[in-house]
Amino acid sequence: MGARKKVTVIGGGMTGGAIAQRLVEKGIADVVIQDDPQFAGTLHHGKALDMTQSASWLGFDSKVTATDGWEETAGSDVVVCTAGAPRKPGMSREELLNGNADIVRAKVKDAAKASPNAAIIIFANPMDAMCHVALQASGFPRERIIGQGGALDTARFRAFLSMETGISVRDVHAYVLGGHTDTTMVPIVSQARIGGLPLRSLLPQDKIDAIVARTMRGGAEIGELMKVSSAYYAPSAATVAMVESILLDEHRLIPSAVLCEGEYGIKDVVCGVMCELGAGGIKRTHETPVSDDEADKIRKAADATRNLIALLK
Repeated sequence: MGARKKVTVIGGGMTGGAIAQRLVEKGIADVVIQDDPQFAGTLHHGKALDMTQSASWLGFDSKVTATDGWEETAGSDVVVCTAGAPRKPGMSREELLNGNADIVRAKVKDAAKASPNAAIIIFANPMDAMCHVALQASGFPRERIIGQGGALDTARFRAFLSMETGISVRDVHAYVLGGHTDTTMVPIVSQARIGGLPLRSLLPQDKIDAIVARTMRGGAEIGELMKVSSAYYAPSAATVAMVESILLDEHRLIPSAVLCEGEYGIKDVVCGVMCELGAGGIKRTHETPVSDDEADKIRKAADATRNLIALLK
C-alpha cells in the first residue's frame, strides 16, 4: 500500500475538531490540525492526543497530530479551512466579513505554500465571499477552491423533509443551491424527490413552504438553541462527505460553492451549484434543471455575494 492520504484541518475549534474526529475514524487519511497558539493555546494538541487515544477501541490506524506551524501540513491532499470567528446569536454571516477575511487570507496563503496541489475547502463565513479571498490568496484554479455550504444546507433540508414525511432520510433526494446565508440559499423544491416521488405529491404547499423557511434559518435556529456555540455535528458530516469524495475519487454530486463560469448565467462570482467532486477537487459542474423562480433566486444569491466582495478591504 502507498502512503496514506493527508488532510489538514485549519482551526481546532468545535467544527475543526469534529471534522478531524470523523475523518480519522474513517481510516482514509492522516489528519493534521493546524491552529494558532495565540488564540487556541494548546487546545488542538489536546484534541489530537485525545483522538489518538481513542484508536485502540475504535480500531483505526490513521494518525492525527496537531501543529502551530505549517511544515507538518506539507503535501496535504485536502485542506479544510474552518478558521475564523463563528456566528454569535443574532449576528449575520455578513457581519463577520472583514475580520474573517484577514484570517482566511493569511491561513490560505500559508496552506497553499505548504501544499501547492491541495484542494481547499472553505468553511469560514460569509463562505461565498471567503472563497474569493481564498482564490486570491492561493492563486489556485477554481477547481481547487470549494465552498462548503450547500452540503450542510442540503443536509438540513433533507432532515426536515424526512421529519415531516416520516420517510427515511436515505430516500430523500433534495438539494440546496445558491448562497450560504439565511436569505440567499435556494432549497430546490421543483426537483426534490423522495424515493422517486415528487415532493409536491407527498406534502401540501404550506408544509413545503415552512420546511424551506426552516432550512434557510437552519444555522440560526441551532445557534439560538446551543447559545455557547454554532452547529458542528452536521457541518462536520457534510464536510467529511466532500473530503471523502475528493480523496477516494468518488465523483459524488454535492452542492458546493465554486467560481461560476456561466452556470445559470453567472460569471466570475462564487455561487453554490451542483459539483462533481473527485481527485483534485471539482471535476465538473452540472446545471440542475430548476424552475424560473429558483433560477432567479440563484442569480440573486450571486449578486448578493458580488456586493459583499465589494466590501472586502
